[in-house]
Amino acid sequence: MPSKTPGLRIAWRENVLSIRGAHLPVDRIDVTYLEAFCRAASHDRDWNETVIPHETVLLSADTEGTRLQMESRLSDGTVVSHRLSAGADEIRFELTAHNPTDGESGVHWAQPCIQVGSFTGCEGAADPYDYIKRCFVFIDGALTRMPTPGWKIEARYIPGQVWCPCGVPKADVNPRPLNAVVPSNGLIGCFSGDERLILATAWSPYQELFQGVLQCIHSDFRIGGLKPGERKSLRGRIYIVENDVPALLARYARDFPDNAGAGVVPPQV
Repeated sequence: MPSKTPGLRIAWRENVLSIRGAHLPVDRIDVTYLEAFCRAASHDRDWNETVIPHETVLLSADTEGTRLQMESRLSDGTVVSHRLSAGADEIRFELTAHNPTDGESGVHWAQPCIQVGSFTGCEGAADPYDYIKRCFVFIDGALTRMPTPGWKIEARYIPGQVWCPCGVPKADVNPRPLNAVVPSNGLIGCFSGDERLILATAWSPYQELFQGVLQCIHSDFRIGGLKPGERKSLRGRIYIVENDVPALLARYARDFPDNAGAGVVPPQV
């Protein structure tokens, strides 16, 4: 069924992707895109040793605010091409990561950071952590609000919470508290302040789901390293839809059929 919501619009400047739309409860939703490109063995290491320096530039943008093309250049020579498009109630991401060098790249994952404080109605709250009560992941097939079972509070850096899917080494995820529960799928999201809308995000392949420290949520995408000359493709979505969880799950299953099984990361070819 076609969406009844008017279209979303996107713009990118100085590493921030801004999402606007007439049906949104806030003026805009900002995404740090991208916060960081990261090496493996990151869970118990100083963050500065994990991050691979990068610079992203805008290559083109249409006048309607529905299409963007960017390029990220990493300090090790890796090039990541980004194609973004805005629809009625979603943002689509199509990425290609390419290592044109004769050396192996250690880039394993990257972080799009979605700031949801204003969307959840918790921006400026006396307790900035209140927003997590409107955030969720799926556990045992059911939408589960945070703090979820098994909530951890100890790690190299606190606070925050990481959920690691099957197929990703736990030693390679964010150095924030690692929840022992494996998520049922690659969706992480939140409800708007009035509970009318859901914002959710997913990537394939994905490295982890992460509740961050800047009133943010992440589905961090996985690259898994690049051999000399190697290319890999990645896909992502940000959904901003009516509060209809079964419809969201059905849409996720259509968009990411390779992620359908119990949080398993699909093999890359």
